[in-house]
Amino acid sequence: MSASRSAWMVWRLSARAGPSLRHAAAVFRVPSRAAGAASGRNDSWAPNTSLFVPLKLNPEGSGAGDDVGAELTRSLDKSEVLNKLNMFYKRKEMQRLGAENGLDAHLFHQAFVSFRKYILESQSLSADVHIILNDICCGAGHVDDLFPFFLNHAKQIFPMLDCMDDLRKISDLRWPPNWYPEARAIQRKIVFHAGPTNSGKTYHAIQRYLSAKSGIYCGPLKLLAHEIFRKCNDANVPCDLVTGEERVCVDPEGKQAAHVACTIEMCSVNIPCEVAVIDEIQMIRDPARGWAWTRALLGIPATEIHICGEDAAINFITELMYTTGEEVEVRNYKRLTPVTVLDYALESLNNLRPGDCIVCFSKADIYSVSRQIEAQGLECAVIYGSLPPGTKLAQAKKFNDPDDPCKILVATDAIGMGLNLSIKRIIFNSLVKPSISEKGEKEMQAITTSQALQISGRAGRFSSVFKEGEVTTMHWDDLRLLKEILNRPVDPIQAAGLHPTAEQIELFAYHLPDATLSNLIDIFVSLSQVDGLYFVCNIDDFKFVADMIQHIPLNLRARYVFCTAPINRKQPFVCTSLLKFARQFSRNKPLTSDWLCKHTKWPFTPPGNIRELVHLESVHDVFDLYLWLSYRFMDMFLDIDKVKEIQKELDKVIQDGVRSIIRLIRASAAHISDSLAVPDNSPWKKAEVNNRILSFEDLPVENQEQLPSDRKVPGQRRMRGSKALGNRPAEVQPDVENYGQDSLATRLVRGGHLSKEVLKQLEKEWQIKYSKKNVPATKRNHQNVSKGSVIEK
Repeated sequence: MSASRSAWMVWRLSARAGPSLRHAAAVFRVPSRAAGAASGRNDSWAPNTSLFVPLKLNPEGSGAGDDVGAELTRSLDKSEVLNKLNMFYKRKEMQRLGAENGLDAHLFHQAFVSFRKYILESQSLSADVHIILNDICCGAGHVDDLFPFFLNHAKQIFPMLDCMDDLRKISDLRWPPNWYPEARAIQRKIVFHAGPTNSGKTYHAIQRYLSAKSGIYCGPLKLLAHEIFRKCNDANVPCDLVTGEERVCVDPEGKQAAHVACTIEMCSVNIPCEVAVIDEIQMIRDPARGWAWTRALLGIPATEIHICGEDAAINFITELMYTTGEEVEVRNYKRLTPVTVLDYALESLNNLRPGDCIVCFSKADIYSVSRQIEAQGLECAVIYGSLPPGTKLAQAKKFNDPDDPCKILVATDAIGMGLNLSIKRIIFNSLVKPSISEKGEKEMQAITTSQALQISGRAGRFSSVFKEGEVTTMHWDDLRLLKEILNRPVDPIQAAGLHPTAEQIELFAYHLPDATLSNLIDIFVSLSQVDGLYFVCNIDDFKFVADMIQHIPLNLRARYVFCTAPINRKQPFVCTSLLKFARQFSRNKPLTSDWLCKHTKWPFTPPGNIRELVHLESVHDVFDLYLWLSYRFMDMFLDIDKVKEIQKELDKVIQDGVRSIIRLIRASAAHISDSLAVPDNSPWKKAEVNNRILSFEDLPVENQEQLPSDRKVPGQRRMRGSKALGNRPAEVQPDVENYGQDSLATRLVRGGHLSKEVLKQLEKEWQIKYSKKNVPATKRNHQNVSKGSVIEK
């Protein structure tokens, strides 16, 4: 009876009510299975409704003559109404009707809580609602009669329910080839140049690019785009350069050249050309940037598309091109020079030879290894990812120069692409690298076969002075694992990345005007449907910026652009700068070079230690960010040329700092030693162990986790439970004030290096170490540390 009665109530109320209730009646009708099948929608697939944020609906206030329902019936007893509302909530029939109208258990509960609050806190209700509630309380109605009003309320706080079909259509990502009509309008020739590093695959693709009447080169790095830009113009083929932060037009009058070299994200999918070269196609599966390769491959309207990459991508690219009706011609290449995996590890830096490159996967290890090499009387070049491109090139030139005494290179995997280096032997300092999972979580795991091959392939390049390459590890234990990794087949590519476009998000925002951008992107991904050949790229960085600037009043398009800015969210100064840029932009105040110089504290002084060098690298990234935004908001970021000049000056300062990196490491170590010097009046008096000062090995394992891998003490582990808490002398209190104004503890806490909680833990562990020797607590604070003291296991 209740379901049919509810349907009758909908008809009755819609006949006598305004448009809003007629709309509620319309949406109450449940579409048939045939209708769902005709629409092509999979009705069994449901979105993640936990992402749906309810809008706040304020209760109705009182006004003169507004409470018509009370005049026609009587005033409602709130306690009685609450009882009836709870009865409505518990009705399985109502929950079923809610599910048929898009309200799963989660949404039904949230909608009911909001509906109940609205009913109970409103001082006057609409006449229809008041009369229905009065009938229910008097026994003349049924609680099911509330459903149309409840559903109407749910539609108001969850507007996405009213347009779910439209949202599903907007977020349908199953046919990406159809997004690029210009490319689909022509029959393209796809040529895949497949082979390992140093096989000549990119060389042959570039030769076809140079011979074409027009062309575009798409690379993963600014360095690669710059290299092709230079080669093109050196070959008397006019070529422009386009990166996120730079535009270089070779024509003095600004006329666009027929050839362009660009970073992959900046390629145009609207300008026809004869030849397009897409480099490092295997990055189409990259969790963060894969969408850019997908867009270029599917969207560039070129007569010929030349793809360069690993053999592992051949089958997938061939399958992907079947969906566009295009066949793939595969040209295989073999490595031009041999690379041998040695049967012995380096073991000691004493065994270094000219042309060696030690590969580390952290800055801390780079600093540590560099200093140890310098202690051997050798000079080394240093290259890592966060260095500016100009500094990387300067260090590469120094290492390659046969007349320069620098014959050793210490680098991260940043050398895997974009730099021509004369390396004889690659030495892996470690095989463990931090990575970002598909869920956006940081993981520590062994390098993949693809990464190992890419890095190893830098040894013995065809164009270098070393025609044969060698690969080994620093430690014996890693050598066996390296051989296993290199002997494994490269994992085949399974899917290509996609990313929501600004147009798609704008359509979403039209239907959900009150949702935040972060919430919009979450809902989009939740509702999106992808073909088995695709996946949605990680959007954590996008959401991080969206949440960071949410409080700043920006229009949606500008907000989207700021969120796609290429920043490292681990750099606080860069994030703060982006926030200030957005705030200044929202106030419609131009961002001038003077404003930027004041923010970055120009002029720049040479770095005195590693921390200052790292800060200058962040400042360089801020200048890159300014230039990136200047090409999107040219009327607000005005001083492009002046900012470029200042950035070149900064690049020289950083280059000078990196050239004297050993001096900076020494200065940093001296600063740490000064900070760790313990005054005589401190309970942590300076002590000697076998006539040496307390070293890193005497620190607890928690502190050692911040050190380079080679400085950590093997075999140590944290103590837990009663072991970590036992034998603590009552007279030792973790009160910083007890140590004196100039004590180590006071300076570390005031400097932000230690919290009081960490200080307490350090004291516990030192007391545990001393208690093992059964030394009285009163004597312990004044005696020297005994021989071989390390934290007990």
